[in-house]
Amino acid sequence: MRNVIASLARRIIRQVRRDERGAIGILVGALIGFGVLTGMGALVIDVGQLYQERAEVQNGADAAALGVAKSCALGSCDPSVAAGYANANASNLTGGSAGVNLICGSGAGLPSCPGSTGALTDCPPAIAANYADVYTSTQTASGSTLLPPVLAQTMLGNSGYQGANVVACSQASWGAPASATAAGFTIPACEWDQATQQGTSFAPPPTYPPNPPPSPSFDQVLALTATGNGGSGCSTEPGGADGPGTFSWIAAPGSDCNTVISPPTFTGINGSPPTSQCEQLLQSAQQNQTPLLAPIYVSVANPAGPPPTYTLKGFAEFVVTGYNLPDTFASDWLNPANDCQASSYCLNGYFTQGVVPFTGSINGTDLGASVIKLTG
Repeated sequence: MRNVIASLARRIIRQVRRDERGAIGILVGALIGFGVLTGMGALVIDVGQLYQERAEVQNGADAAALGVAKSCALGSCDPSVAAGYANANASNLTGGSAGVNLICGSGAGLPSCPGSTGALTDCPPAIAANYADVYTSTQTASGSTLLPPVLAQTMLGNSGYQGANVVACSQASWGAPASATAAGFTIPACEWDQATQQGTSFAPPPTYPPNPPPSPSFDQVLALTATGNGGSGCSTEPGGADGPGTFSWIAAPGSDCNTVISPPTFTGINGSPPTSQCEQLLQSAQQNQTPLLAPIYVSVANPAGPPPTYTLKGFAEFVVTGYNLPDTFASDWLNPANDCQASSYCLNGYFTQGVVPFTGSINGTDLGASVIKLTG
């Protein structure tokens, strides 16, 4: 009987030991698995940070390139605007800070860009005559150029890993639009030539302030074109161009008194009063000092109509200061002496420079209105 009890006891002890080994194995496996998962988690966090930083420095480069290009389009390249756009696209990863390594391009005052190294972070060769490249990179608020790791250094045991430098480049181009959505009236090239001294003198664009208000001498009086007036032309334009001081309505403007104008020609309408939508457009533009994009024509065929056909020269920014039309009147806020009275119908205003929403290719004639777009 003693032997049976002893044998049973030994069997129980062996079973307990086997169970302990199994429990220990499970415990060891759990610990190893936890370490792997923790390490993988650290890696995922740090890689995720790198992707976020890459998106931020690229967004900063895009915004900075557009900002520099806009300043160039308005007549004076200003590289200093790039830093503000780059920082505005940074996050708390770098304390709201980003680095601008290089600003280059074709604009006045910008250095020439280096040749591409073939890296994915390089800007492409320029595809337009006017362009600006901006190179951005990681830069923390403390001045470091490395994006520090969060967990990888500690959890993976790599004390030598100090972080990564992330770089990006963006290219923006600018120029005159070849086609655009414009206001429902057109102005002759002779008037633009005379008012701007052939593109050498523009009034400062709104708003006022911060820009200084324009001199009343910039204010023009554009008389409504009389039916059958083909114009006598001017010395600065080809024969057949209309004379200075006239404007005409464009046929079938859209519901907001804007219409798509593409070269080479577009049609007009003689002497008709504007639609209520055009009256609203002029009223809003005059009260808010909002520039309107006006198509400028270089010649008119079949002026007596119907309908007259205008040959497009380009697009200009025109600020409406007042008007006198059959059903509506607004006194000239810049130069009241230019108010038209009774049946002397006119549109008052001045030409300025501005950047308009992009609607087509950048290969038009520069009349002060420019478009900008990302090209790389």
